[in-house]
Amino acid sequence: MGEITLILGGARSGKSTFAEELALNQKEHVTYLATADCRDGEMKKRIEIHQSRRPAEWGTWEGEPRDLPRAVASASGLLLLDCLTMWLTRLFLSFPESEGEDEAAWFAREGEIASLVRELCGSVGNGASLIIVSNEVGFGLVPPYLMGRRFRDLQGRMNQLCAGYAKNVALVVAGCPLWIKGGGPE
Repeated sequence: MGEITLILGGARSGKSTFAEELALNQKEHVTYLATADCRDGEMKKRIEIHQSRRPAEWGTWEGEPRDLPRAVASASGLLLLDCLTMWLTRLFLSFPESEGEDEAAWFAREGEIASLVRELCGSVGNGASLIIVSNEVGFGLVPPYLMGRRFRDLQGRMNQLCAGYAKNVALVVAGCPLWIKGGGPE
């Protein structure tokens, strides 16, 4: 299996910029796995900022959320997934909203998403390495409604799952990375 590096941080912590710097230093072909869904002007501006920072020679994947593990499995070089949180959000919202109150349906949904995350991490082949950018949402306030709490808990569990596969894990705070597992990509 190829090497996985997980970059965690809060909103506007500098995690994406740090991940991009890591990718630039690897001297490999980079494919940017873009997971955001542009639904409003503010998100459009965020996406444009990310696009403007990427070198023109980087490839970009912008597909359906459920296709991401297959895209990773067929890729080589360095893959930069930005970000796991946006990917999980799209998966989370793809289920009927009425399942939010149904405990059994929720656990089935979480199990399905966890299977996709395992497939994603397990599909990194010998010819590829993967940098995953993800939000650390557990440091924030407890959401006041059930759906928000369920997503926060899902995000925390999926970060743990990815960290289990990762050789390297960094937490970025105020633009400063702290390696909490491994010491960074070679």
